[in-house]
Amino acid sequence: MSLRSFEERSVFNQLSQCSHQKVVFCSDEDTGLQAIIAVHDTTLGPAVGGVRMWSYSTEADALQDVLRLSRTMTYKAAISGLNLGGGSAVIIGNNRTDKSEALMRRFGRFVRSLNGTYIAGEDLGTSPRDMEYIRMETKHVTGLPESLGGSGDPTPTAAKGVLMGIKACVKEQFGTDTLAGRSIAVQGIGHVGENLVHLLREENAKVLISDINEDRLLKVARKYGAQAVSNNNILDMEFDVYAPCALGGIINSETIKRMKCSIIAGSANNQLADETEHGEMLLEKGILYAPDYLINAGGLINCYSELYGYSRKRTMQLAENIYSATLRVLKKSKSENIPTHKAANMIAETRIADIRNLKGAY
Repeated sequence: MSLRSFEERSVFNQLSQCSHQKVVFCSDEDTGLQAIIAVHDTTLGPAVGGVRMWSYSTEADALQDVLRLSRTMTYKAAISGLNLGGGSAVIIGNNRTDKSEALMRRFGRFVRSLNGTYIAGEDLGTSPRDMEYIRMETKHVTGLPESLGGSGDPTPTAAKGVLMGIKACVKEQFGTDTLAGRSIAVQGIGHVGENLVHLLREENAKVLISDINEDRLLKVARKYGAQAVSNNNILDMEFDVYAPCALGGIINSETIKRMKCSIIAGSANNQLADETEHGEMLLEKGILYAPDYLINAGGLINCYSELYGYSRKRTMQLAENIYSATLRVLKKSKSENIPTHKAANMIAETRIADIRNLKGAY
């Protein structure tokens, strides 16, 4: 087992631009573990972030993903008013065939060696069971099953937060936050996506859904009375709200040209392929974009509640606060004529700077 700081000079310059506090590579020959843990900022508290297991094409892709995800977690915690920092981890490998108890427990030992600087949680390709394995090696993990005193499945809270973000955007665009009769397209119906579909149908919204898994698509459509749409064609259709709930980078120069929606508000991380370029394109086109790290903060809120004494009622109340936080971002964006993601970044950065200055005054 080995752990080494990633400090090669050319890459160190790249990391400095991202302002990360620490990036470590984890490697273990016996289990086949190859992982990267990134700690972006701990001004507000310990860095919390999911453990993503994915078959990355290159190690460079994995590094880019973990750097961006960890930075997003910092901003997510800050703008949500949580006393947490931002971190993330990626395990390079097929989460269906390469995962094992030994691999996850070995990863847990790496987490333990960071002495609480990073707290692991569930993400794409990992599960509550994986968090159990990590917990066998370190206490610095969240997202545990209820049977172990954890908060259990975070996806209902995550979906609730996205719903609040959608309602805030609808309020801004149409003058009322009622979703009855509004057409909303959910792309990606994994755990969060399906929970969102359920909540939207309870609001009497007209829901269209798409997914690369056609069997699951048809099953969810029948279950909730949603309209199944081809994944290749959904961006060419007209609807009020587009909710991307799968992988990031879906909002780019080509897809923006095709979009006919009024609002983009979904749970996927890092939806803008290029924050600056595509944020401006959406502003110019008049499409209201809810910053993803703001409205998908429900999962982090769930973890926060677990760390500081879980209460389902309190957790849902915190998720409902995403509504007012989103309105605040939209108001700043409109008054200063800047993209919404930039407005959100400014609000998050201000809180971090204020707390950092406060600590410096002690």
